[in-house]
Amino acid sequence: METLNKIKNKILIEKDGMKFTKIDKNKFNLSFSIENKNIHLASIINFDFIKLIYELNPDIYEKVILEKNNNEEASIILMMKHFFNDLGFPQKYSYINLKKSNQNENIYFEGRSNFSEKPAEIPNEVELLPVENLNIECIYVSPHKFNFNFIILFHDSLIIPSFIEKVISMIVNKLFNRVKQFVESIKV
Repeated sequence: METLNKIKNKILIEKDGMKFTKIDKNKFNLSFSIENKNIHLASIINFDFIKLIYELNPDIYEKVILEKNNNEEASIILMMKHFFNDLGFPQKYSYINLKKSNQNENIYFEGRSNFSEKPAEIPNEVELLPVENLNIECIYVSPHKFNFNFIILFHDSLIIPSFIEKVISMIVNKLFNRVKQFVESIKV
């Protein structure tokens, strides 16, 4: 039982105002804030913002395709670079169906992997990174500031060695620092 408790809420990285935590087996939490006095952030927090997160990181993502069904539903296809080829791990992609909702001033995204089909744009040897559940909470603080909370639960079939958790932590830190810096530098 003690080993299980050590896994829960294990901080993998806390740096530059971002905190990435393992909260259970295959369940992770990323939290950070974005503030920009020059813009109303709610006007840019949408599916294009989700796509921007990945497009600002071409050294991490090889392919980013957003397919919007409407303002509340979209699918995003993400193919990562093949980071662990030398270790024998397959290249991974995500194909996530997302739904957006608003409650008061807060904005929420909820998603999960599309397990039923592999996108034609993804090569056969690239494997699905199975996301059981993805919740993104964009919590209103002021018109110019939001607190973000990403909770991702990978399918039980995914085995994540601890050394890969450390690499993922560094990648996540780089990814969201770029987004934060980009949004916070927008001038209108």
